[in-house]
Amino acid sequence: MKILYVATAYPRSETDVITPWLVETVRRLRAAGDDVRVFTSSYRGLGNQTIGGVPVYRFRYCLKQLEDLTHDETAIDRIKKGIHYKLLAVLYLFFGTFAAWRVARRERFDVIHVHWPLPHALFGWAAAAGSRAPVVVSFYGAELRAARHGFRLLRPFLRRAIKSAAAVTAISRHTADDVKELCDRELEIVPYGTTAGEGRKSEPPPQNRIRQLLFVGRLVERKGVAFLLRATGLLKCDIPVHLNIVGTGSEEPALHRLVKELDLEREVTFHGFVSAGTLAALYRNCDVFVLPAVVDAKGDTEGLGVVLIEAMSYRRPVVASNLGGIVDIVIHEQNGLLVPPQGPEALAAAVHRIIADPEFARRLGEAGFRHVRDNYSWSAIIARLQSIYRRVAGRPGAR
Repeated sequence: MKILYVATAYPRSETDVITPWLVETVRRLRAAGDDVRVFTSSYRGLGNQTIGGVPVYRFRYCLKQLEDLTHDETAIDRIKKGIHYKLLAVLYLFFGTFAAWRVARRERFDVIHVHWPLPHALFGWAAAAGSRAPVVVSFYGAELRAARHGFRLLRPFLRRAIKSAAAVTAISRHTADDVKELCDRELEIVPYGTTAGEGRKSEPPPQNRIRQLLFVGRLVERKGVAFLLRATGLLKCDIPVHLNIVGTGSEEPALHRLVKELDLEREVTFHGFVSAGTLAALYRNCDVFVLPAVVDAKGDTEGLGVVLIEAMSYRRPVVASNLGGIVDIVIHEQNGLLVPPQGPEALAAAVHRIIADPEFARRLGEAGFRHVRDNYSWSAIIARLQSIYRRVAGRPGAR
């Protein structure tokens, strides 16, 4: 089948690390025999490309030096920064709608798959008109919370996107519930997959050493890293620990200040962005992976928590907040520990419990690996997507 993926952003080069799960989805669908192509926005003048063998259609929407509404951060966050980005958003929608229709009319796709339907349902409708193809829409959570809080006037737009789609997917039960608040219709759960740890058997880190904690993600409010730093301060009073933080974001300066305030300069390392090999080594060597997510001031939280899937695929025990889509992944006391958000004491106690009991840590890690293998394997996810595409296109079977 010939499928057009409509997305906000896609890697700008072979080495660009954005949306790795989307890249892997496209790659695996193409390996399974589907001709998947990507429609996305330009970034500072970028035109059409082929990235990793995938045709990428990019639409221009402004002068080269001004085309930065996407890729560096979410478009929703950019729009809140001033009138300049609000005007860019208008141009983005106008030129993107026309470009989607033109590409689809020329290429004639069997299915249009829209990711982040706020605002890309508009592009999906245009592409559907150009190819006379059904539309699948996928929700990831942030767009729903934006419609609930800062962009309430767009709720009717999202309702139309949900009602008009041939199929609707969500990455977790939490996100599915948010979709049903807007429009109660049948949908399917299609989470992220992961390749981390695939085909490898990770051994437990050696005991009687400085215990390694790991956080991976954007350094923004909803990740709750400040509470993890406070928990690390509590832990270091009892056991030697070191916290590795991978990622960057708007909260980073404040987090550096908190590290100094808590006298944690020797216990915390900010790694920024790292290579795939370095990240794999950090996963393998950590004693506990921690995702201390919170609900931020905008009402946003974790729609799923793909980094938990990655950590579990390395057989690592995990501790995470009991909210959002995290509860789809972490089953308390079975494959990880769940704690109340914004509670450094509970976070420290959960981490301490795992570190103090190596057999418990091993059991959690093995159970987490099995859970990921059974529920988040790429083979299962690709089969689910192919089934959806063939159903909406009226084609029997899967290749």
